[in-house]
Amino acid sequence: MFSIDAPVELQNSEFCNYRSPLSTRYASKEMQYNFSDQKKFSTWRKLWIYPAKSEKELGLDITDEQIGELESAIHDIDFAAAAEHEKRVRHDVMAHVHTLAARCPRAAPIIHLGATSCYVGDNTDLIVLRHGLDLLLPRLAAVISRLAKFADEYKSLPILGFTHLQPAQLTTVGKRASLWLSDLLMDERALSRARDDLRFRGVKGTTGTQASFMQLFTGDSEKVRALDKRVAQLAGFDKRYIVTGQTYSRKVDLEVIAALSGLGATVHKMCSDIRILASRKELEEPFETSQIGSSAMPYKRNPMRSERCCALARHLITLHANAANTHAVQWLERTLDDSANRRLTLAEAFLTADATLLTLLNICQGLVVYPKVVARHIAQELPFMATENIIMAMVQAGGDRQVCHEKIRVLSHEAGAQVKQHGKDNDLIERVKKDSYFAPIISQLDAILDATTFIGRAPEQVIEFLEEEVNPLVAKYKDVLSELEKPVALNI
Repeated sequence: MFSIDAPVELQNSEFCNYRSPLSTRYASKEMQYNFSDQKKFSTWRKLWIYPAKSEKELGLDITDEQIGELESAIHDIDFAAAAEHEKRVRHDVMAHVHTLAARCPRAAPIIHLGATSCYVGDNTDLIVLRHGLDLLLPRLAAVISRLAKFADEYKSLPILGFTHLQPAQLTTVGKRASLWLSDLLMDERALSRARDDLRFRGVKGTTGTQASFMQLFTGDSEKVRALDKRVAQLAGFDKRYIVTGQTYSRKVDLEVIAALSGLGATVHKMCSDIRILASRKELEEPFETSQIGSSAMPYKRNPMRSERCCALARHLITLHANAANTHAVQWLERTLDDSANRRLTLAEAFLTADATLLTLLNICQGLVVYPKVVARHIAQELPFMATENIIMAMVQAGGDRQVCHEKIRVLSHEAGAQVKQHGKDNDLIERVKKDSYFAPIISQLDAILDATTFIGRAPEQVIEFLEEEVNPLVAKYKDVLSELEKPVALNI
C-alpha cells in the first residue's frame, strides 16, 4: 500500500521511491553504468553469443544467421517484457532467455545451450569487477599524482609532528603527505593485483564438472576444454578458473573487496588527518566562495569533503565483513544465500570507492597550507624541543652539563606554567635570555631555534620517495592522467 503521507498525485514520482545516494549524489556516471541493468543484461547477451560462436567453430549445428540475429539484439532489451516473464517464472536468467528468444526466434533453440544461470551471472560479474577496477585505478593514480605535487611543493616546510596526538619533533608538510602517499601506493598495488588476478569462470556446467558440455560434444573432452578456453578469449580473458563449483569461488569477491576496503582505511586515515589539521587552521581543504559551513554559525569553514570521505570510507571498510561472511557460508558446490548480498555488496563497494576517490581528488586539487599559522604553532613548542640543543651549546661554551640541565628544567617548568595556568605564550626563550648564566650563547639562540634544523632528512626523504616509488607508478598512467587530473567539481 502506498504511504498515507504522500499525496496521490506523487505516487508515480521518482522522489517517492528509495534512491541510493551513491547514484544521486556521489558516484560517477561511468561507475553507475558499470553496475546498471543495461550493462548487465547486454553482457548476458554477449555471453550467449560467445559459446554459440565457439560451438559452431567446434562443429555444432549453429548458423551464422542465428549468431547474427543474436548480435543485432545485444543492446535492444525489452525490460518490461523481461519483468513480466520474471513475475511468472521467478527466475531472472530464464526471464531474459525468453525475452531474447522472442526477439531472436531463429536463434531461440541455441540460446543458453548447455549453460547454467551462473554461466551468465558469474561471468558477467567478473567482467563488471574488472571494468570497475579499470575505472578506479586511474582515479587513484590521479589522486597520487596530485598529492605528489603537493608533497614536493611543501617538502621543506617545517610543521609540528604529533605522536599520541601530542606535539612531538618537527616534520614537514610534504613529509606528512608522503605518509599518505605511501599508503595509497599500497592500495594501487593491491587493486592492480586484484585486477590482474581476475580470471573467467568459463563454461563449467551445474556443479563445475562440464558434464552438460561433454554431452553436447558426445564425450569429446578436448573439445569441451577448447570451448572453455575459446569462450574466455572472446570475453577478453586470457586465463580462466580451471576448477569451480557452480559458481566461481566467492574468495575472489573477498580479495577484491579486501583491496577496496583497504583503500577505505587509507582514505579515512588521511582525511582524519586533514580534519585535525583544519581544526588547527594549519591546512584546509577547498572551500568555495558561496559555500556555507554551518546554517547557524556563518563563520564556520567545516571540512565537509574530508568528512564525506571519512563517512564513505567507513561504509567501504564494513563491506569487507559481508564478503568474508558470504564466502564462509558457501556450502559445498554453492548455496543461493550469496545472491541478494552480492547484489548489494559488490555494487556498493565499487560505487563507494569511486565516490570516495572523486571527492579525495577534489580535496587534493585544492589543499591550502597556512605557513604563518604553522610557524606560530611551532614557536609555541619549539623552545621546549630546543632545550637539548641549548644544553649542548652551553657545554661547548665551557658550561657544566648538569648545572645547565637544572637551569633549563626550572625555566621550562616556569614557562609551562605560563602556558597551561595562565593561557600565555611560551616565554622560555625570553627567560633564557634574561638569565645571565646563558650569556655565552645568547647570540646563537636564533640559529638554535631555526625550525629547519629540526626536520632531519625529511626533504631528502620526500625527494627520494617521489623519485624512486611515486613517479614510476604515475608514469604507468601517463596516457590518461591529463584528462583525469582536470578540476573535479562535486555534484553536491
